[in-house]
Amino acid sequence: MLRPNSNNQTLIHFVISFILKYIMLTQVKRAMVFQDCLLSRLITAYILKLQPNGYRSGCYNMLCPGFIQTSRTISLGAAISPISTYNAEQYDVAFMIWKDPKSENWWLKVGNEVIGYWPASLFTDLRNHATLIEYGGEVYSGSSGKHTSTQMGSGHFPDEGLGKAAYARNLEVIDRANNLNPASNLQLYTDKPNCYSVTKGYGGVWHNYIYFGGPGYNPKCL
Repeated sequence: MLRPNSNNQTLIHFVISFILKYIMLTQVKRAMVFQDCLLSRLITAYILKLQPNGYRSGCYNMLCPGFIQTSRTISLGAAISPISTYNAEQYDVAFMIWKDPKSENWWLKVGNEVIGYWPASLFTDLRNHATLIEYGGEVYSGSSGKHTSTQMGSGHFPDEGLGKAAYARNLEVIDRANNLNPASNLQLYTDKPNCYSVTKGYGGVWHNYIYFGGPGYNPKCL
């Protein structure tokens, strides 16, 4: 289990307009946890951060009011299993967030289970629609003098590919008519390429996909 200190945290995320985040648990063999959200003995958990007004506010999972839980099977922050093993069996799970055009609430679905929704009244920036979608990973490093050794994804760079690097696949967006469309014009970005990296591709049943991750601190990432 990954046990970050108070200055380091990691997640695999999907961002809608910099407001909704959740972990994409695709090929992750360590727990993705935040300080104050460490769940003992959980191998893997998905953690969602809600920020109704961009990065100006927010909290994780059910730690603040707002999200309306409708599922009696899965809850935010719950453990997911089985998990992937490096160079062995791989597992992933589908996530979807969409806006109901009638109620204007934002709904969350994990696999085949609708988990619940965020009421439209919570939002300002997302009141009408999203303007940006991001897929990938994020690591926070404190000011300790060197880069954190916190890993992203499997802890391996994306060029190792399937079975070794973390991935997100079948990347799609939902339009105003509630139709699913392949994500287009994907642009790659990493601010610490010697620490973590990302590649993209298209093909087969995966359609749009990315591989991403890395070990963090290493001789080239100081």
